[in-house]
Amino acid sequence: MDQGDPNRQARAEAHQEQIQRERAELEYLCADCGAKNHILPRQPIKCMECGHRIMYKKRTKKSE
Repeated sequence: MDQGDPNRQARAEAHQEQIQRERAELEYLCADCGAKNHILPRQPIKCMECGHRIMYKKRTKKSE
């Protein structure tokens, strides 16, 4: 065990939970009105503003 930092495990678990929450909700753009929508897995693909069903997945920025 690491004797240097007793809270290391708790911080690592909190960080992992944050990453999972960020991945769970994806941002989509409506093809009709251009509104930003945050959609969870298994949630119907539908614009919250206009009801249009064609959505574009927003690109992510890759870190270097």
